[in-house]
Amino acid sequence: MLSTVIPVFNEVESLPTLLRELDEVARARGYELEVVFVDDGSTDGSWEAIRQLAAVDPRVRGIRFRRNFGKAAALAAGFATARGELVMTLDADLQDDPAEIPRFLARIAEHLDVVSGWKQVRHDPWHKVFPSRIFNGMVSGLTGVRLHDHNCGMKCYRREVLGEVRLYGELHRFVPVLAHARGFRVGEIVISHRPRRFGRSKYGVGRVVKGFLDLLTVKFLTGFGQRPQHALGTVGLGFFVLGGLGLGYLTIYWIATQLRPEWGLVPLHDRPAVLYSLGALLLGGQLMSIGFLAELIIAYQGRDSDTYSIGEITQPHDRSADVECGPASREPR
Repeated sequence: MLSTVIPVFNEVESLPTLLRELDEVARARGYELEVVFVDDGSTDGSWEAIRQLAAVDPRVRGIRFRRNFGKAAALAAGFATARGELVMTLDADLQDDPAEIPRFLARIAEHLDVVSGWKQVRHDPWHKVFPSRIFNGMVSGLTGVRLHDHNCGMKCYRREVLGEVRLYGELHRFVPVLAHARGFRVGEIVISHRPRRFGRSKYGVGRVVKGFLDLLTVKFLTGFGQRPQHALGTVGLGFFVLGGLGLGYLTIYWIATQLRPEWGLVPLHDRPAVLYSLGALLLGGQLMSIGFLAELIIAYQGRDSDTYSIGEITQPHDRSADVECGPASREPR
């Protein structure tokens, strides 16, 4: 079964057309299709449209949020509901072309676990395309997952990926990065990007700032999620040592001012280095303390979650079958 998870937010005009296009692809390729629409607090009648589609097509399933919780929450709810071994995600605004689905499945068959779309030619305004390219370059550089379009809504996943990647906040655009950190194989394909026919873009300039903060979160989670003290403690230790060295120097300086007043040294309370050294010492101590607390949280709350990802397990060989099938002259002892 192929499941498609589609977040919906005020997309009432496009839903019937999208379902028809998905149906055409499924019929042409012989797919067993499941369509999961997740209404993320729409106010334009999208839920009524989903209910009507589900009433006439048993392959359609609908989920309605009580209010707008964001795309990551919508995808997480859809993933929990979807039953297919392969799960496609695409946007509901018809800019993602369902005709690309067979190419995603062919790429998945090449021993990949996640396939992300790359909208090489985009039909979006420049103020949306330019920041997106900068953002994609930053994500690829900081995480090591070299994709041209991390934020593309059209992706394909194997079921086991979704069982190990937890979405919250706005981390939906980093699913390939989180999957790669768990050892899954990630790839991409170039897809067609159609002009917008209905509605308007849900993203503004503020997405750039939020995306950068989320990138720092993902970098920390994938690099130090199970060992936070290695990050916080390293920075804290650096500040602590710097502050200690500064105070040590100032101590010697103060002794010199007491023993050698004829040198005319500046009084210690007039030296800005005192505040800088104390600030560095306190900041270093705080960072290391936060690191220890984070380690305690990981140690006690991380007992129910695996810190590894198993790809395959070998089964023990049944030697009794060899004895039964062996030569009759050999009797087991």
